[in-house]
Amino acid sequence: MKKLFYLSFIFLINIVVAQDDPDMRRLYEVYTYAERMYVDEVPSKKISEAAINAMLEELDPHSTYIPAEEVQQANERINGSFEGIGVRFNILKDTLLVVNPIPGGPSEKLGIQAGDQIIEIDGENVAGVGLRNSGVRERLLGEKGTKVKVKIKRGKGELLEFTITRDKIPVHSVVSAYMVDDQTGYIKLTNFSRTTEDEVDKALKQLKKEGMKDLIFDLQGNGGGLLYGAKHVADEFLSDEKLIVYSEGRRQPKSELKADKKGDFEEGRLIMLIDEASASASEILSGAIQDWDRGLIVGRRSFGKGLVQRPIELSDGGQLRLTIARYYTPSGRFIQKPYDDLDAYRSDYIDRYEHGEMMHRDSIDLPDSLVHKTLKKERNVYGGGGIMPDVFVPLDTLEYSQYYKKLSRSGIFNEYSLKFANEERDDILEQYDDVQGFKENFKTDEAFMQSFFDYAVKEDSSLAFVKEDYAISKDLMQIRLKALIAQNIWDYSAFYEIYNVKNEAFMKAYGTLKNGKYDEMELVED
Repeated sequence: MKKLFYLSFIFLINIVVAQDDPDMRRLYEVYTYAERMYVDEVPSKKISEAAINAMLEELDPHSTYIPAEEVQQANERINGSFEGIGVRFNILKDTLLVVNPIPGGPSEKLGIQAGDQIIEIDGENVAGVGLRNSGVRERLLGEKGTKVKVKIKRGKGELLEFTITRDKIPVHSVVSAYMVDDQTGYIKLTNFSRTTEDEVDKALKQLKKEGMKDLIFDLQGNGGGLLYGAKHVADEFLSDEKLIVYSEGRRQPKSELKADKKGDFEEGRLIMLIDEASASASEILSGAIQDWDRGLIVGRRSFGKGLVQRPIELSDGGQLRLTIARYYTPSGRFIQKPYDDLDAYRSDYIDRYEHGEMMHRDSIDLPDSLVHKTLKKERNVYGGGGIMPDVFVPLDTLEYSQYYKKLSRSGIFNEYSLKFANEERDDILEQYDDVQGFKENFKTDEAFMQSFFDYAVKEDSSLAFVKEDYAISKDLMQIRLKALIAQNIWDYSAFYEIYNVKNEAFMKAYGTLKNGKYDEMELVED
């Protein structure tokens, strides 16, 4: 392998040297001298990867190299699927616990259930041995059609043995879709993959059947994905050959993507939620909606990534994701934030917080040179550093007491809710017909919260109950626990259905639909 790498490297450099490129000649000379004369054997793979990463870092923050062994996992979210046994799992006290079998997957078809404990995998004991998530993936993922044997403990019964044939498992980008009231729908999209178009289309059709007239489309925390994923989703909302995005680069001619089909929600009031973690494809989508005055953007300024990467397969199985173009919103906005100073680029989130931008819209510098006009109503919109929302929502930390932060960092909320759901699953499903019934009637009363506090301090003595802090965070803690339990009993959608009352951007959007502000289509101060 080393010899092959060396010969390939020499061949490539010889071509460059023949073209008389002095910079590449220097690189060739350094590597050649190191290979011939260095005191120890030269670790070719290690230094080549270091050189590649350093080279790409000099270009921009988003051109990246992915080693061959990491390509499959890196592509799962983009492809919208992976190959495995089809369970959502968690590790609770060294026990591998099935949180939910993925609907339609091989595990569900065999009858594996939420709450099952996986004790053995292919004859290897995995209980009480310090197993980590990466170890679970190594054992349970594999090529479609291959088999894996597991032994499962269910309740107090004997171990059950299953032989599972691995299959293609969907990775959903729409994680929640439900009716907020009799005419308002909600969709949460976490990324843009090859399956996003079908998932959004399915969600829209279902919500319209349930009476949806208004839609809150949540892109908070959505870091992007496929450019064409953003195009297809935008096409659900835009009509008449409207421009969605265009891109161009040094070696890439200008390319335009336009709406070219009849969308499922081209009419009706639309609000999109964004925040500082909404990036790339999320900004393409929200920028197009804003530029065409198709809907309101609610939240905080988005990340600011306006560069397009192309995946390039390398000879060793690795992958290069190289920036090939800049993209622009329909009004001509280039929303990439500056990256001359990489350290500042990476600390941008902290800088925004410390500068006060998360709390006050007036803290955001919006120079006149970055002003563009929307294409129908000629409202002011801005480029040069993300999508600026029409309705600004400050980050609300009033309920974030020190005790709450400490509990959050410890992971005890997730651990306790998983334990509670696993132990009470049968009773909850018998008592509540659906998520709505659970939402309306399940009580996180004093006895419930006391059991949570007892569990927390038992697991970590530093998590002792703090009365004053609990008074500050009580409502937030109760809602979070309730939502996490619902998630573990049903699915991710159940979490958002309950927790969104604590999502300030969601509540602002919902209020904007109900108080008449939506139709004004103008900036609403915090």
